[in-house]
Amino acid sequence: MRTRDWPIVTGLLLLAFVPSVAGAVRVATLAGGAARTPDNARFVDAPVPVLVHVLGAVLFAVLGAFQLAPGVRARHRRWHRLAGRVVFGAGAAVALSGLWMTATYALPDSDNAAFNAQRYVFGSLMLVALVLGLRAALRRDIRTHRAWMLRAYAIGLGAGTQALTSIPLAIALSSSDPRYPAWRAVAMGAAWVINLGVAEWVIRRGRLRPSAAARPRRP
Repeated sequence: MRTRDWPIVTGLLLLAFVPSVAGAVRVATLAGGAARTPDNARFVDAPVPVLVHVLGAVLFAVLGAFQLAPGVRARHRRWHRLAGRVVFGAGAAVALSGLWMTATYALPDSDNAAFNAQRYVFGSLMLVALVLGLRAALRRDIRTHRAWMLRAYAIGLGAGTQALTSIPLAIALSSSDPRYPAWRAVAMGAAWVINLGVAEWVIRRGRLRPSAAARPRRP
């Protein structure tokens, strides 16, 4: 991996660190036979979707960070293709399990209908971006492939940015405050918007231009 790739990979892994640890704790708790409480009842009663979501998210975040490093793509193209299949599968698992949980899990007191609607919107957008990214790769349209996969990764990494946008909320309001669910929806939605905004900026700046080796050859 090139020296200039390290800031990209390190930054993305750091952003994924907090939600990955939180997810690992959730999985360990469920695997250890957690006692059923009002806060975790939905997870204890139906643990499979959350386990799929957490494991898929960790794979998607970690492997995806290396997929976005230009040096890795240029020097390890076979690895990039193989890992890309895992990233696609993990990302699809994250999006589908997230949509399933949104549709079937009882809404906790900390959330509201607006936040649930955001989950539907961004989960669907992530799934669409993954499919369009795969379609572009199969057509050898590398520029479009990278753009859509970056959008999918930006949405998938929303949980990392949400950990940051939630800090002011945690300082300003107690979770028992009646205004908390509304402001939580704002904080969570802002994280997805920020991530997609950064992704679009990178795409528009041309930082996803395919290398000469990756460009399709003319007949």
